[in-house]
Amino acid sequence: MGMSTLCFSRRHALVLAVAAPAVARAVPAFAQSQWDVLRELFFANRPVVDGAAVIALEAPARAHDAALVEVAVRALVPQTPERYIRAVHLLIDRNPAPRAAVFRFTPKTGSASIATRIRVNEYTPVRAVAEMNDGTLYMVERFVKASGGCSAPANKDKEAAYARIGAMKLIQPEQLRFGEPNELRLLISHPQYSGMQIDQLTRNWIPADHLDSIRILWNGEPLLEVEADISLSEDPMIAFHLAPEGPGELRVEASDIKERHFTRSWQLGAGS
Repeated sequence: MGMSTLCFSRRHALVLAVAAPAVARAVPAFAQSQWDVLRELFFANRPVVDGAAVIALEAPARAHDAALVEVAVRALVPQTPERYIRAVHLLIDRNPAPRAAVFRFTPKTGSASIATRIRVNEYTPVRAVAEMNDGTLYMVERFVKASGGCSAPANKDKEAAYARIGAMKLIQPEQLRFGEPNELRLLISHPQYSGMQIDQLTRNWIPADHLDSIRILWNGEPLLEVEADISLSEDPMIAFHLAPEGPGELRVEASDIKERHFTRSWQLGAGS
């Protein structure tokens, strides 16, 4: 099976075609060129200003494992009904699908801080763009040295990966604090095949198969929604916040591009 059979979506192919800069350019030049393309593609050239007072991006300067790069976006402003971060766009300039994920928040999170693990395919700027509830956009960036993350072999063989697909785990504080943000960590078992990996047994390309939507609800109301793509690592981890007024039910609804649906619920705070 040849490269022409790689299972990119049309959207991936379009992004890859319009976003690839000239190889010979120096880092500052390609970074600016890439950002110009991404800003037009994802934000219709809306003004994007320095976000250092709004968010901070934590990412390694050099990744030890390009397929498993942990990044965190720290919100520097509180989530209030009057002013809050309604979305964080996580972009990896030189990945085949540059928009790794979009995290959409409500004020109920108490904090728009988020952490996850991504794939990085080559040396690239990684950007976080915070979109406020009034539509203003703020950006911060880090340069990450890594390569091959999107084509790296999966950690689990296919049979093991699909045996546990959709299984979820929630890591929570020993005691939930009411009226303030609590960090929770959600782990979802999924191979997140990118369409760029080779089956180590058959030597054939593995078709793309990844999560595309994660919805987190608190007592039946939206708390956080995630639009996902191939740049989220195998077995995605999402660290997020919840500021509950009292005990309740946290429900996760996830789906992938193969139209599988996964759900799990937890009762939180009853013993707090």
